Amino acid sequence: MTHHLILGAGPAGVIAAETIRKLSPQDRITLVGDEPEPAYSRMAIPYLLMGHIAEAGTYLRKSPTHLGDIKVNQLQALVKSVDIATKTVAIDHNKTLRYDTLLVATGSHPVHPPIPGIDSDGVETCWTLADARAIAARATTGARVLQLGAGFIGCIIMEALAARGVQLSVVEMGDRMVPRMMGPTAGGMIRDWCEAKGVRVFTGTKVESITAGKPLKVKLSNGQTLEADLVISAAGVRPAIGFLQDSGIRCLLGVLTDEHLQTNVPGVYAAGDCAEAFDKVSRKTIVSAIQPNAAEQARVAGANMVAFARGLPPASNLKGVTQINVLDTLGLVSTSFGDWQGRPGGEHVEWTDAKAGRHLSLQFQGDVLVGCNSVGWTEHVGVMRGLVEGQVHLGAWKETLKNDPTKLMEAYLASAQAQGQWAGAQDARRR
Repeated sequence: MTHHLILGAGPAGVIAAETIRKLSPQDRITLVGDEPEPAYSRMAIPYLLMGHIAEAGTYLRKSPTHLGDIKVNQLQALVKSVDIATKTVAIDHNKTLRYDTLLVATGSHPVHPPIPGIDSDGVETCWTLADARAIAARATTGARVLQLGAGFIGCIIMEALAARGVQLSVVEMGDRMVPRMMGPTAGGMIRDWCEAKGVRVFTGTKVESITAGKPLKVKLSNGQTLEADLVISAAGVRPAIGFLQDSGIRCLLGVLTDEHLQTNVPGVYAAGDCAEAFDKVSRKTIVSAIQPNAAEQARVAGANMVAFARGLPPASNLKGVTQINVLDTLGLVSTSFGDWQGRPGGEHVEWTDAKAGRHLSLQFQGDVLVGCNSVGWTEHVGVMRGLVEGQVHLGAWKETLKNDPTKLMEAYLASAQAQGQWAGAQDARRR
């Protein structure tokens, strides 16, 4: 009997297991995760901290016995290494698992900054349900909380902390908030918004050390020392692929895959936050750690694992990697699509209404919109995505947008209709 082994019990792992089971009712499936909880979504943790949901609300499937019901064997273990020659995976307690096909869906792990005192009691990441429990115990009304990092994940955590009524300070070493998603104007607008909401924001600042105690003492590079009841490290994440070192499975930033989500090793696949897949917009391989990508990659990988086991050609192709970030920071919505920083030789236009808290930044390559940023501009999110992902040729509308970027809707409807993409344009209008 064919054995499909899946490493990682997040959204990619669960969806791949479901896909395999649907296509192959008799094959053996093992899902390995390193946490004791049922499979859950990390993106639901802020809503747990806000009190909007209970822990069960973070679970990926309503029934805690769902995977067992579809005959997926679950195993809690730490993965140590992969041996492609013997088709085995080493796990803790000196045990090994054999496989016929393998999916690496181990996701990401938090970056651990080399800061003296970062391991002190009262310093937490916000990545697991165990982390959430520890944060909830300390982030009570009026507690002094310092957050290290104001990137995408950091801003989501900040929303949850603010809802708990803490006194919040945020330290970001970049020159603006969300520096990997927003340009200087947009990042500055988000900072001003947060400060107006009562959050102290220190940009261009590093945490130099943390001194243990109650309270914790946090020394900043600007010369200040802040006291905190809780420090949250939100310095970013990286693909959790250290166990693949010397395995022969090719990795760059993530596990490198082709359009079938197969690695350089036949029968070995990757999906989700740890996978590096080809993006048709930027024309390069990228890791795009958002749940819609994980879900689509898992479906493609699962289908192709079944096909491979049966000696058949690949059953499914990945259409592309979506580069989308939509962020709600204390009520201010910002977005980032595609190559928001632009491309060499490209053209760029910005429009800002500071009083209204609205901003648009558009990046062009020829007459195609290849990336954009927005702040406080919610009505045309679908249009921006459609233009970037659809690689719509704007023709004369490009000059119109350079003169008035707010005419995105008109440009999309006219250009998409002319290129036979009317259905997509109608969908964008409904959004």
